[in-house]
Amino acid sequence: MGQAQFVDVMNGLVLRGEPFAVATVVKIEGSVQGKVGFKAVISKEGEVLCGFLGGSCPESAIAEAAKETLSSGTPKTVRVFLEKVEDAVGTMVTDRNEDEIHLETNCGGKMEVFIEPYLPHQRIVLIGRGGKNDLEDALIRLGKGLDFEVIVIDHSPVLSEKPDLLLDDLDYDIASFRFLESDSVIVLTHGERDADVLQALSGFKLRYIGLFGSRLRTNEVLVALRGKGADEKFVSSIRAPVGADIGARTPSEIALSIMAEVVATKYGKLVFRKEARAAQEGLRS
Repeated sequence: MGQAQFVDVMNGLVLRGEPFAVATVVKIEGSVQGKVGFKAVISKEGEVLCGFLGGSCPESAIAEAAKETLSSGTPKTVRVFLEKVEDAVGTMVTDRNEDEIHLETNCGGKMEVFIEPYLPHQRIVLIGRGGKNDLEDALIRLGKGLDFEVIVIDHSPVLSEKPDLLLDDLDYDIASFRFLESDSVIVLTHGERDADVLQALSGFKLRYIGLFGSRLRTNEVLVALRGKGADEKFVSSIRAPVGADIGARTPSEIALSIMAEVVATKYGKLVFRKEARAAQEGLRS
């Protein structure tokens, strides 16, 4: 694959908002198929999309390491040892260095591979109902402070904070917006269009969807959403009521609880949610 095609693959991933990693051979010793400068683009699923690192055996192991960098967001260098079976087994038993990979081959060489993760720009999409909303303002302020790009879809907002992008067309069709898989979407329509908005969002694969409101109202919305024929897997993925259980009361505190959950989801971590707290307390009673 030529350099232009390599770049085209990466550009396509960036435009689609998909994370990927680039692995580059930076040093070799002994007998190996990979050479210094060989590189590959690796998807978040660990698939080598293009490029060559030295055959399927080292590439599959390097791809697993690439998935780890995409989870942590931190680049790293791994050392790949292509060893005889007895040497590889013995080393794997005694050596627990996570940055060293020991493979059972007869090549006898070594490779150092630098793996760099490329993560899409993180976006928060706030869907409002118009008018003044202190929570919307607080989410814009906090989201930007955490280096998220904040997009507001609201036909007539009264905002004290300026989002990175405001879509205020009264007839704006949410389903026509180009959502990314890495987007975090927070629905702040306060009952007026909740089910309709969520139904439109069900057509997209999104990292996080949260619905603001009381437990009673959000439960009613989810029932209405199921009545519209929404997929149960999608309905159960909605964080409703939105936010981590930190005892938040003020708009700024509620925004903090929501962003805590958004950030935790970004890194694959769990936070204590209100429904989990209620279930736990129910078991104790």
